[in-house]
Amino acid sequence: MGYQAETPFDSIESSHEYVAMLAEAVEEARRDVEEGIQAAEREGADRRKEALLLVSYNLAKLNLHITSSRRILNDLRTLRRLLLAERGLHDTDENEVAAGDE
Repeated sequence: MGYQAETPFDSIESSHEYVAMLAEAVEEARRDVEEGIQAAEREGADRRKEALLLVSYNLAKLNLHITSSRRILNDLRTLRRLLLAERGLHDTDENEVAAGDE
């Protein structure tokens, strides 16, 4: 019976996938906000435009954090693969040495 993930954060891969989906949602929201800014400009709604510019700024900051998180998750995946491969090679070497001692 295989292990079933209970949350999107049970593995590095599923966390990476979740963060990628979050990045897509932020990008979609950013496009919507940009359209709203243009509409507010056309309508002369200065206060709404200022509020949307603040939203746009915060979405840009969030996007930077998400990008950073994706890079960190990629690094962790790479390091885990390297460590597992090293462990596999090390275990194989130990088994060969042990077999040679017999």
